[in-house]
Amino acid sequence: MAIENNIGSMDIAISGLKAQNRQMEIISNNIANARTTGTANGEPYRRLEAIFKAREGLSGVEMEEIVADMSDFEKMLEPGNPAADEEGYVSMPNVSLPVEMMNLSIATRMYQANTAVIKRYQQMVETSLELLR
Repeated sequence: MAIENNIGSMDIAISGLKAQNRQMEIISNNIANARTTGTANGEPYRRLEAIFKAREGLSGVEMEEIVADMSDFEKMLEPGNPAADEEGYVSMPNVSLPVEMMNLSIATRMYQANTAVIKRYQQMVETSLELLR
């Protein structure tokens, strides 16, 4: 009787946990910098996005890279702000809080789904061990 290796399902779920954990960190960073008008390069904060890819042989997911969202900055009229231009407009980060909150909710649900897979796998192993006793 051959016993198949089911560790692959655990590897996939764990890679999903790691990827979504990193995704939540990036989203949290975007939310924290939603009002940052000055960075080291002199521009407002640019929203970051994670790009994921499937591992070779469909053995999970991994983060390929983190890229900056190159969409235009929003202009806000604040004539008294030291960061305002000569017309009184301040360039604001390209972070949309509703979009970030939606992305955070999706990442949280995906994290929970991977956790459920790991818990179910653990229950299967425990049940199998009970049957073998």
